[in-house]
Amino acid sequence: MTKVLGWLSLAGFLCVGVLIFGFTPNDRLMGFSQKIMYLHLPSIWITYLSFFVVFYCSIAYLWKRRERFDRIANSAAEIGVLFCGLGILTGAIWGRPTWGTYWVWDARLTTTLLLFLIFVGYVVLRAFTDPGEKQARMAAVIGIVGFLDIPLIHLSVQWWRTLHQPSTMFKLGGEGRPQPAMPPEFLYPLLLSLLVMTVFYGFLLLYRLRIEERADMLAERLAER
Repeated sequence: MTKVLGWLSLAGFLCVGVLIFGFTPNDRLMGFSQKIMYLHLPSIWITYLSFFVVFYCSIAYLWKRRERFDRIANSAAEIGVLFCGLGILTGAIWGRPTWGTYWVWDARLTTTLLLFLIFVGYVVLRAFTDPGEKQARMAAVIGIVGFLDIPLIHLSVQWWRTLHQPSTMFKLGGEGRPQPAMPPEFLYPLLLSLLVMTVFYGFLLLYRLRIEERADMLAERLAER
């Protein structure tokens, strides 16, 4: 399964690259720099997905005390930190031509940075404390509390005055129904990018989980000697 997802990810990235740089037009206002959206938004989506997996598995671990939930949470957190950092970086690159600066202490940017720092702390806790139930319980609490920042990030553009644009993909129409917030020539490549990045996330999670399981097996064998 891991190999299948890996090959699908590679083929998907090649197709997305050809589509974005060969056929998708430049934005009328932002020009070529708008194309970073096809990396920025999928990175944020994977960040949300990763930390939701951490949230779910952390609750499951505290309830069931099964090591597999702890392993999945740990693997997902590491991937989430990677993509959260990538989202912040691509957002800064996108912000330079759009806002005239790489960074502003905007509500959405600030809450996203807070999310990144919380889960960096999660990873540091895993790296510098002894493995065991105590570490898993502490990490689970951080994972649950950290995830609660995501609704703040998502709603920040509605609650506070912010430079960050509102929903990029969909908006509510006149009858309260969601409708596309961008032309089809931008929306469809973005949806494809999100799909490919999700497949790639599945590959990374399964691969990292396999490493985690083998590391635990090796530690158990060494302890038996």
